[in-house]
Amino acid sequence: MKIEKQTAKRLFNEVPGWFQKELVNAFGVESFVEFKHTDIKSFDDACIHLGISPDVPLFGATDDDHVVAYKKLVIIARAINNGWAPNWDDTEQKKWWPWFRLSSGFGFGLSLCYFMGTATFVGSRLCFKTKEQSDYCATQFIDLYKQFLL
Repeated sequence: MKIEKQTAKRLFNEVPGWFQKELVNAFGVESFVEFKHTDIKSFDDACIHLGISPDVPLFGATDDDHVVAYKKLVIIARAINNGWAPNWDDTEQKKWWPWFRLSSGFGFGLSLCYFMGTATFVGSRLCFKTKEQSDYCATQFIDLYKQFLL
């Protein structure tokens, strides 16, 4: 039997368990599981979601702590964005990033979005598609942001 991926996704919750296993074997579990950015709770979760090993040689022996934190945040942001990347040619596309307050300690302040004109406030690799994703990453990974920014 031949079945298209869209048909398999539509039928998945209606077929018996043995057939669900066959569909997962044929199309992969990610085809049937709804992704939620809140599923990324750690650097390891981000790596698993992206299909990379957390032990990949991304981190050089001479990397400072803030460089390691940045590299981890890039991987985490990529996982939370789940395939979305900012298009800097599209001035209508919103791009969100967390903003931190440093005046009385370190804490997450808010998420910002700016999509008109040109300005550089944040690196492209640490932008998010939605405010919710930006807020989540800032609060869930505040220690990494602190290590990166301070």
